[in-house]
Amino acid sequence: MRRIYTGLRGRLIITFTLIAVTASALVAGIGYELVRTRVIARAEQVAVGDVRDTLEGIRVPIGGLWPGESPPTDAEINGLQKSLRRPNGDVVVRYKDPRSPQENYLYYPDRDFSMSDVPSDLVAKADREMVVKRQRINGRMWLLIGTPVWRIEPIHTAQPTGMSVFVFVPLSEEEQLLNDLRQPLAAAGAIMLFIALAVALLSARRVLLPVRRLGSAARALGAGHLDTRLPVHGQDELAELTATFNDTAAALERSVSELRSLEAMSRRFVADVSHELRTPLTAMTAVTDMLSEEAERLPSEPAAAVRLVLKEIGRLRTLVEQLIEASRFDSGTATLHLDTVNIADAICDCLEVRGWLDQVRVNVPQGLAFSLDPRRFDVILANLVGNALRHGEPPVVVTARSTPNGLEMKVRDHGKGIPPSDLPHVFNRFYKAGARGDGSGLGLSIARANAHLHGGTISVRPQDPGTLFTVWLPPA
Repeated sequence: MRRIYTGLRGRLIITFTLIAVTASALVAGIGYELVRTRVIARAEQVAVGDVRDTLEGIRVPIGGLWPGESPPTDAEINGLQKSLRRPNGDVVVRYKDPRSPQENYLYYPDRDFSMSDVPSDLVAKADREMVVKRQRINGRMWLLIGTPVWRIEPIHTAQPTGMSVFVFVPLSEEEQLLNDLRQPLAAAGAIMLFIALAVALLSARRVLLPVRRLGSAARALGAGHLDTRLPVHGQDELAELTATFNDTAAALERSVSELRSLEAMSRRFVADVSHELRTPLTAMTAVTDMLSEEAERLPSEPAAAVRLVLKEIGRLRTLVEQLIEASRFDSGTATLHLDTVNIADAICDCLEVRGWLDQVRVNVPQGLAFSLDPRRFDVILANLVGNALRHGEPPVVVTARSTPNGLEMKVRDHGKGIPPSDLPHVFNRFYKAGARGDGSGLGLSIARANAHLHGGTISVRPQDPGTLFTVWLPPA
């Protein structure tokens, strides 16, 4: 699940979605604000115009609002309120008698509102000029218009009357209109989001399809299909990347072909040299017994030279045999010839042939039988025990047991052990741990190759003291 959101496809879809949500929110918000401003402004303009027209239509004094005349009656105030009242609205009248020197005001509230519902800043300005303010009262939006009432003289001059009115115009219809507008805007945003997701999926597919093809081609190339190539379409960056991949694959194929040719040549050379050396080695080996007998009757110095020659002939014979065996593994011609053998007898035979039986402690249950290649098992055991005897210290112990997963054999010595820095490399060809010994460095690599041919493994671990090699072979 994590990969879905962190991959390129997920990032493209998330980016497109965020852009679509942002764009939808901006478009819907700006559109809503423009419509809201326009609707409210129009409602305000109409209400203010109606109030202004109503007040300008009063050409005579209301109740003779003039010094020396009587104050307005309730009927006249009610008539003024009725003329100014909008549908579902209210009008509050505030009156100060110009003849009174004191600041005494008379208030004429309408049905639902009084002066307590009028903001103080609106009251302060309504004595001098017409002011407008939107106010939410009891959960509803109202437009409040405050204005003084002027007396229009015959000579077209305006005189103050001491009266101001506050008109409450409901904006319920406008609010309902804006509420109804939110649903289409939300639906339009959802549609835009859906379209953006569809475009994101299509764009991601269009962009990622060449990328997936490149990934598949790269995996095929890594699997050894060096002739993998991709068609180049267009002239964009992905087309350039595809062309670069094709050029790289072609160069890699040429390089690998050259390396394989050189490797095949080197393998053939090693195999040919090993086989060519076999003939003179056979002749030399045939006379080693005679030379060994003659060395006993020779003076000390010639005898030492003969023994040195015999020793080096033995090393050369072992090296040639190991090179031939390694060349078989390299060429893929090594095969298994499985047979069910008694493990205890196979181990004792291997040690007895090489004269190691009295130097090695064997701990294997009698009757333990297993299906394996006897010759290759002998090679594995001989290499491990030979290394333990040459480079370790007694006692050298060989144990074997049957497990649910196969055969487990262990070879341990009690010497100084292999240096930790050499442990990861002991199975490499021609590698000699600590540059010690007179071996060829091929024994452990051949032992591991034989174990791998069985489908098994060889591992090494340091002990206190000594070194432990563990061989695991699976059941056939």
